[in-house]
Amino acid sequence: MTEADHSTLDPRPTAQYADLQQTEPQYAEPQQAAVRPELAEEIGLAMAGSLNLRRSVLQLLDGVRPEVADWTVVAFPSSHGIGLQLFGGDDVSAVRSVSRRRVARSALERVLSTGRRELLHVAAGVEDSLAALIPHADLRAEAAALRPADVLAIGLTARGVTLGALILVRGQGRGFTPDDIAQAERIAVRASLALDSARLYEQRGEIASALQDSLVPPPLPDVPGVALGARYRPSAEQLDIGGDFYDVFRAGDDWLVALGDVCGKGVHAAVLTGRARQSLRTAALFERDPGALLAALSTVFHDDTSERFITLLCLRVRTTAENDDLIVEIASAGHVAPLLVRADGEVTSVEVEGAVLGVVGDAEYDTTTVRLAPGDQLVLSTDGVDEARGDSGFYGSERLIALLSELAGAAPDVVCAAVEQDVVEHLAGRAHDDIAVLSVGCPGRAS
Repeated sequence: MTEADHSTLDPRPTAQYADLQQTEPQYAEPQQAAVRPELAEEIGLAMAGSLNLRRSVLQLLDGVRPEVADWTVVAFPSSHGIGLQLFGGDDVSAVRSVSRRRVARSALERVLSTGRRELLHVAAGVEDSLAALIPHADLRAEAAALRPADVLAIGLTARGVTLGALILVRGQGRGFTPDDIAQAERIAVRASLALDSARLYEQRGEIASALQDSLVPPPLPDVPGVALGARYRPSAEQLDIGGDFYDVFRAGDDWLVALGDVCGKGVHAAVLTGRARQSLRTAALFERDPGALLAALSTVFHDDTSERFITLLCLRVRTTAENDDLIVEIASAGHVAPLLVRADGEVTSVEVEGAVLGVVGDAEYDTTTVRLAPGDQLVLSTDGVDEARGDSGFYGSERLIALLSELAGAAPDVVCAAVEQDVVEHLAGRAHDDIAVLSVGCPGRAS
């Protein structure tokens, strides 16, 4: 291939295309194809109406057949970069995959790497040469069945990046004229912009989905001898993430429980909740005392997020050898005090002495110990519960205490679901802050 004419695949100078060598082309002279000048705009407008990559590809394949080509394929490098996806063929909805090794040093690889077009004239009886631009055996068989005259591959390039290639095949006696090639390139330019927009939209959606999956509260584990329940309702319910969080995880023979609230809402607050959860889990590899864990989190976290205020409860839950009771050690970083619900209906607030107001940097956090007998539970919540505003004002701690007294002895999951439902009914459809409720209970018969 010469520098002056890169549009025609000329195999003679290079050994890898020896199978294409021929002394006299035996294909018929191209017929003038009636490709309408306005087709490029029509295809571009049709594709612009969708941000779904697969649907956009289908619209491109449908748009160019049969006016521009008798058979078409769109080739895209796969998202992980080690394969090639081929869309189209006889069935425009079909998708096939091949290894990138299959296109190494081929004409198609040049199109994908440079965005420049390649035109292959196919003489009768040398259909094997189609491998230069069609790397899949089944697709080559489909194209060969047309007794192709020309195969044209055009780079799909947008915003300086070659996204893939549009491969067009015309059957015997219907080759590509220079005008046809120019029109196909105009179509590729319009299509590339639409495909790139759809690709970027899907990539951002995948990133958002992965981020959301990593930030939503994790499922509660099964903890022997401990009953757990939780509910979470973000302020932006379509996101499923927010500034409130909880976590329950094992640390040696103990179980650690955290519930907290990052100032703010939505994605930015959720990112910090994810970092807080991970920081606690990392610190728990070296320390299990709740007060010491909060101090470690405060030291590491405050330097990076001094503009964000965080409140947090941290609990260590241990079973006892002598009976079925649970020992719970509690440290608070300025968070709403947990409520101790006894099996007989008595509800008291567990105030932690010396609790520091939030994660504020270099600080020490005291620890308070509570013993739970069978049927007792500790209910932790964020300020989205007591500060939920309805027609009669804030939901308030008194309303919550009264509800928990009525629910005494119920399973923690039942209690958390009832609290969430009561708060939602109080809101009566009004906007609300993030809401998180978590209960740690001692199972067994009530004493």
